[in-house]
Amino acid sequence: MTNSEDFDLQAFLPYLLNQAAEEASLGFQKVYKDRYGLLRSEWRVLFHLGIFGRLTATEIGAKGKVHKTKVSRAVQRLADRRLVQRARSEEDRRVEWLELTPAGEKVYRDLRDVAQEYEGSLQAQLSEDEVRVLKSLLSKLAGRF
Repeated sequence: MTNSEDFDLQAFLPYLLNQAAEEASLGFQKVYKDRYGLLRSEWRVLFHLGIFGRLTATEIGAKGKVHKTKVSRAVQRLADRRLVQRARSEEDRRVEWLELTPAGEKVYRDLRDVAQEYEGSLQAQLSEDEVRVLKSLLSKLAGRF
């Protein structure tokens, strides 16, 4: 028996999930990268602040399952570009609150609209039942890890 018969990488669920995620992300990446020069971690920070409002970097990392170093770098780049503003907590000086600036809000709204259109184009490849089942299964898997 050869090694290729021992393990089918193409059928390995984590591999399939990663391949699907990468393929699904490429079209949206083109927009946030080409239009705004953002990295993946930056658009994710931007969206968390756009959706949830004022958060700490720790909260963003926990909600988005993004490593604190990546969040920190993304926040710094977004702050340098004046898309995010920082404010130290009055109660605990170790805590830094983050929120979108008006420019950040504008970028978020634009990318949110593009994301919704892009999701629609992905979903158009599937039936309504397939979309429902896929989202349910992915949510279930995401909740376990």
